[in-house]
Amino acid sequence: MRALLDLVLDAHGGLRRWQQARTIRAKGSIGGLLWTLRGQEGILATTDATVDVQQQHLVFDGFTGPGLRGLFTPDCVAIERYDGQVVAERRAPRGAFAGHGPDTPWDQLHALYFAGYALWNYLTAPYLLTRDGVVVEELQPWRENSEDWRRLRARFPQTLATHAAEQVFYYDAAGLLRRHDYAPDVLGSTPAAHFSENHVTVSGLVFPTHRYVVPVQEDGHAMPEPILITIDLTELSVT
Repeated sequence: MRALLDLVLDAHGGLRRWQQARTIRAKGSIGGLLWTLRGQEGILATTDATVDVQQQHLVFDGFTGPGLRGLFTPDCVAIERYDGQVVAERRAPRGAFAGHGPDTPWDQLHALYFAGYALWNYLTAPYLLTRDGVVVEELQPWRENSEDWRRLRARFPQTLATHAAEQVFYYDAAGLLRRHDYAPDVLGSTPAAHFSENHVTVSGLVFPTHRYVVPVQEDGHAMPEPILITIDLTELSVT
């Protein structure tokens, strides 16, 4: 039987093409109940993100207002003007979530860190799973709405900014990502299911253009609501 990760990489454009890619630019909208609960409703209603494929670095153009951008790296997030003047900055940003409860309000830098690492992870998958220190193994298939989806469990190193040390990715018969389960540390480790739909091919790489995140029940099945996060991408480019 063919190794699942090989099938998945080929389905999303092939390892060699991912290794050649330098940046992904994604425009669209990010919404959902989570941002309202954290006091940041609409902060990413218009999203224009540029992702460095080979290292954890992401820029949101127009973040929080015209003439501003949000910069994410695992060690620092910042809002700055286009001339480089820093408006706000936070180093060691993950530590700023310590002690948060389910309804603790966020500031703009909390939102920037969470959205930055999450979108970087989403847009670089499945290439993400080939990074140094990431360990994957195939689990038993999962039955979802009359389909059998194959699953990969991934364990991530502490050096990578991501939702949690352990996550599970679900793939359809063609090897396309359909679901991604995780319990984000910065949100109190509450389990969530992240569904991916409407895949498109851009410069040889394959991306879902519609995503949504919902809570997970104890039996592993996803709840229909509330919809915590939505991601709709209307324009993608790869260089």
